[in-house]
Amino acid sequence: MRKTKQAIREEVWETMEQEKVGRFPFPLRGRIPNFKGAEAAARHVFSLDVYKDAKVVKVNPDSPQLPIRAQVLKDKKTLLIPTPRLKDGFVMINPAYVPSGEERKAASLKHMNSYGKVVPLDALPPIDVLIVGSVALHRDGRRLGKGEGYADREYAILRELGNPEIPVIGTVNNVQLVDEDLPRDEYDLVVDYIATESEVFATHSPYDKPRGIVWDEVTDEDKKEMKVLEEIWKITKG
Repeated sequence: MRKTKQAIREEVWETMEQEKVGRFPFPLRGRIPNFKGAEAAARHVFSLDVYKDAKVVKVNPDSPQLPIRAQVLKDKKTLLIPTPRLKDGFVMINPAYVPSGEERKAASLKHMNSYGKVVPLDALPPIDVLIVGSVALHRDGRRLGKGEGYADREYAILRELGNPEIPVIGTVNNVQLVDEDLPRDEYDLVVDYIATESEVFATHSPYDKPRGIVWDEVTDEDKKEMKVLEEIWKITKG
């Protein structure tokens, strides 16, 4: 019998606990888990041409991707970070306004608003590469987040607003790579590259990424929870 998405998530969180590869914040369950080797995985990301060539990079706000967010600013690239639960859309940080040595602070969830500003959706710059956290990844690019659909929606939002299809990079600990037949819905994001503490590789995923928001899957409750959905509806359908 095929395992559910949630069953696979629970197994990964448990494995991370048993093998002691998780890091603060705890508990690991219910979140994109921080992991030992996050800095090494980040260094693998920086070796990729799709990262080197990017001028604007969107990175999720979770703990294991903090080293990536900081390096984006050190590399003088523009950083976009989704606000928690997408309440206010995206914060944009211009590296020109971040003093040398303060990149990690500027890229933190606590201080990002002090160094950056929330950008209206219709003023977002073209984004060149997207970096996501995950609970589990399959080598063919299939991905499981924590189950709330934010990374999927964020990518769909960018496509809905006219951003072209862009490469997606996922970073995880080796134990988060699973061989399970991950269930997949049409709105699920897939990754093009995976970086762990020990390797980086292209997934050559056979699956398509979202081309936009699947409005049939958006409930009134979703629109209340994520105000940006209402805003996008007005921009694209109004």
